[in-house]
Amino acid sequence: MAPVSNPCYRLISRPSGYPDPVKNFQYDTSGSIDPDTIDLKGGFLMQTQFLSVDPYMRGRMDEGTFDAWELGNVFMGYGISEVIRSEIPEFQEGDILYGIHRFEHYTIHEGWEAQTKKWRVIHNFENLPLSVYLGVAGMPGKTAYYGMKAIGQPKAGESIFVSTAAGVVGQTVCQLSKAWGLKVLGSTGSDDKVKFLQEDIHVDHAFNYKNSSTADEVKLFGGLDIFWDNVGGQILDIALANMKSHGRIIICGQIARYNGENPYGIKNVFSMVYNEVTMKGLYVNSYEEQYSEEFYSTVPKMIADGKMKYTEEVVVGLEHAGDLLVKVLKGQIMGKVVLQMWA
Repeated sequence: MAPVSNPCYRLISRPSGYPDPVKNFQYDTSGSIDPDTIDLKGGFLMQTQFLSVDPYMRGRMDEGTFDAWELGNVFMGYGISEVIRSEIPEFQEGDILYGIHRFEHYTIHEGWEAQTKKWRVIHNFENLPLSVYLGVAGMPGKTAYYGMKAIGQPKAGESIFVSTAAGVVGQTVCQLSKAWGLKVLGSTGSDDKVKFLQEDIHVDHAFNYKNSSTADEVKLFGGLDIFWDNVGGQILDIALANMKSHGRIIICGQIARYNGENPYGIKNVFSMVYNEVTMKGLYVNSYEEQYSEEFYSTVPKMIADGKMKYTEEVVVGLEHAGDLLVKVLKGQIMGKVVLQMWA
């Protein structure tokens, strides 16, 4: 086989505020590869099928942040790929792999002894669209599942408030909460998303924070046993003032801080004292070993059985990665965004 193009997507300058795909990113088509003849060096070659575009990527673009990307480096994120050739017994040609991918069409992985633990073979017994394994059945779904199990520790009859409830993590938290017998309040940024939350996934109440008072909505809902925080800032402060005794706050994201907005000074921390409220940050990978098998035996089946709904937008073409990331950061897409490499 003659060499084929192997395009990739790079960070070339650090954004200030929301990224500018033209200024900050580069769709690089200069690379090529011959999949049939390239030396695998004892590893394996995979062809990327789908890539996930997620809000956390914005944080990787700032110098000095956790796991920051170097300028010139290829984007990294969760993806689904197919093994094209392999020199290791663990992965066979045709296997579908889930894990952290370079944003490029083809990737060789050497040093297989260290690499095999970084990948999961997706067997897809439920015959779901593979893109779902980057959404509710992938890292965002794991974030919701692991966070609720490890930190939320929900009990039937309790109440939970979920910010950014129409995003893929928020949708999953809401649906797991309903399945586990909780009363659910969700906030989101459009009336269409409110309708989806109330009519499709049946939260007890949802509101558009852009035209409603979050403080009034939370107060009317009643005290909170659990707050799932995807936003931070003033919404976190409102939740702090409304937590019940022994309430739990899961800090999952800080969208209010991702794009250079002025920080909001939290005022209600002291309310945690006598209510003995727990507030803990969630890093999903820390719980992978503890909950992954339970997750994969539970959530894909819920999806197949119609007990877990999802929304996703699948866009063909790696060149659209930057534009889609900006839309995600601005809340312009409901649910999961997935890049499909091939039409």
